[in-house]
Amino acid sequence: MTKITIFNDKIKHLMKTKILSTTFLIALLLFGISGTAQEITSNQIDSLVQKTMDTFNVPGIAVAVLKDGEIMHMEGYGTRSLEEGGDVDENTLFGVASNTKAMTAAALAQLIDEDKLEWDTKVTEIIPEFKLYDPYVTSEFTVRDLLTHRSGLGLGAGDLMVFPASNVTDIDQLIYNLRYLKPVSSFRSQYDYDNLLYIVAGEVVERVSETEYETYVKENILQPLGMDRTAMSWHRVDDYSNVIDGHAPVDGELEITGLSFTKVGNPAAGIYSSVKDWSKWVQAQLDEGKYGENLQDSLFSTKAHREMWTPQTLTGTGKGDYNTHFKAYGLGWFLSDVNGYLEVTHTGGLLGIVSQVTMIPELDLGIIVFTNQQSGAAFRSITNSIKDAYFGMEGKDRIKQYNDSRLKAEKKADSLVADVWKRVEDVQKNSKMDKETLSNYAGTYQDPWFGKVDISMKDGKLRFKAENVSDLQGDMSYYKGNSFVVKWDDRTLNADAFAVFSLDKEGKAKGFTMEPVSPLTDFSYDFQDLDFSRVE
Repeated sequence: MTKITIFNDKIKHLMKTKILSTTFLIALLLFGISGTAQEITSNQIDSLVQKTMDTFNVPGIAVAVLKDGEIMHMEGYGTRSLEEGGDVDENTLFGVASNTKAMTAAALAQLIDEDKLEWDTKVTEIIPEFKLYDPYVTSEFTVRDLLTHRSGLGLGAGDLMVFPASNVTDIDQLIYNLRYLKPVSSFRSQYDYDNLLYIVAGEVVERVSETEYETYVKENILQPLGMDRTAMSWHRVDDYSNVIDGHAPVDGELEITGLSFTKVGNPAAGIYSSVKDWSKWVQAQLDEGKYGENLQDSLFSTKAHREMWTPQTLTGTGKGDYNTHFKAYGLGWFLSDVNGYLEVTHTGGLLGIVSQVTMIPELDLGIIVFTNQQSGAAFRSITNSIKDAYFGMEGKDRIKQYNDSRLKAEKKADSLVADVWKRVEDVQKNSKMDKETLSNYAGTYQDPWFGKVDISMKDGKLRFKAENVSDLQGDMSYYKGNSFVVKWDDRTLNADAFAVFSLDKEGKAKGFTMEPVSPLTDFSYDFQDLDFSRVE
């Protein structure tokens, strides 16, 4: 039975029993069949976005709202770059980051529709050299497992092979190195967000279709939908005249960031798009893969669409603000119930860039928010304020709510980081380590999947330099015991890290492990997965 039928039957019943007053009937009609407000005005969205930009110090934002098959709102705000200037508009290109993942899932769905593989095809049938730490897991690992974040690997495991963008690891090396990543949970037992396996999924697309991944997606998804400005990566953008720069706070001031993922990471996070282009993709999702005049064409079958929107891995529980009872990951999408409706959503984050796509299919509602500053609180404030309007929820100041939460987390993290650097400063003042002792830590070290790191003496200090990632270099300061803190030269990385050494019986370093200093360090800096041994 549809909501329309239920609504009409209730109205008839209330009319017969003379309970329904004229005032109540008008209220129902204004708030709609589902009991929710039916629109938020463009002027209200303009005010919401401007307040969000001011609160979270975001230079530029683009927002689109789709309702009932139409563009209800589409606008750009602020500036593309604090260095280069230029206004953000609906055609401005942003990195969508992990919102790319749904396109990779859709590409696989198309190939499945063509009977070229199945969701549960074993990965080794397509990529024979695919090998994980556990032989059993390797033998059982399916295409579906590549997309569902339940591999047993930890959060962001191995991301330092593709992040930041200066990394030179290629796809063959990445696939080979997967065997060195140790699981943190048993296979298919736990949710831990993963990027590398989506990269492998892109390789599956490439091998099955016998077409370069980027070319396949462009020809089979972007072009059919008329997404002419969308590029499969920053390096593939045709015209850079209307592209944002990413921005990150450094000592209270915003600075331009570099790129994030390498080209190898395109299937996980590569795409650059505008809200105008991305709205075509979101509308096709709301229309279950259909597009074109009278929805006569399909990107993928209804069956495939339903599979991508079916929970595969549980991610959590808890009611929260929207009376949510389940949270799960599908195939390229996060799924949950909000105020009695299905919500389909995904976020994305690169250095200095974050994005969010949210759909409430039963309301035929889609919300797109792209920003050029890495505050996730900003896009959440906008998305949830718009959702609240359509749910008829009043009295919620999402900007204040998420800003208070952000400030609390930043205050705690800043205090922890300040304590570390205060300790370093005190040590340097009172008990500098002599050059001979420091030299015991100098040398070349290697991690099985990350590669080599050179730790050398320079100007009386130790200096860290990764062989495969030119972005990761910086001075090392003594902290305590056998541990040092690495301060990266590029301060926009916001990822300073501890290096904790182990010594041999002669007091010479024989290896070291790492971990981030700040709890707010992006999870793609998976320092905790590294285990270096001295090789020289």
